[in-house]
Amino acid sequence: MSLKHIVLATGNKGKVAEFSTLFEGFSIKVSPQSEFNVDEVPETGTTFVENAIIKARHAAKVTGLPAIADDSGLAVDALGGQPGIYSARYAGADASDSDNIDKLLAALTEEDNNRKARFLCVLVFMQHELDPTPIICQGEWHGEISKTRHGDGGFGYDPVFWVPEQNCSAAELSKDVKNSISHRGKALAELMERMKDLIVL
Repeated sequence: MSLKHIVLATGNKGKVAEFSTLFEGFSIKVSPQSEFNVDEVPETGTTFVENAIIKARHAAKVTGLPAIADDSGLAVDALGGQPGIYSARYAGADASDSDNIDKLLAALTEEDNNRKARFLCVLVFMQHELDPTPIICQGEWHGEISKTRHGDGGFGYDPVFWVPEQNCSAAELSKDVKNSISHRGKALAELMERMKDLIVL
């Protein structure tokens, strides 16, 4: 199979921007599903893997193209892994990034010394909607939840995700650095390795 065009099963502008950067250098055209008027599919899974497969299958079915979908989120130790698969809608169905951050900071008390957290990303690649063996990759990025926001880059929880090794928040990292160490960057690196026989360089 000669892979030249993939649909990205997301409507999240931040993710589209990150994937476009990550795919630079490969002779693959990556189009967001919005270009094909693909509607959002209900994420009815109970895990990141299930939701990613649901989204990839739906995009492949509607467009007839191979599809990549990711499901990612933030897991905070002190909150029992919350917000988890509900990260994007932690503060409600129409919550903004700021709303979600506000709820997260409120949930962690000043006295709570355990602020360890991790971003998780599951990437699924399906050659077609009935692909019985989708490629599934996972990446993790460990850090801590800061008590206040830092930086204005990135998206989602980046302003409060503190990266000790970099001594700054995810929102203060350059795109290149972030893509090399982030959960999504790690998952995509694994995906690229496993897809190399399908990619025309």
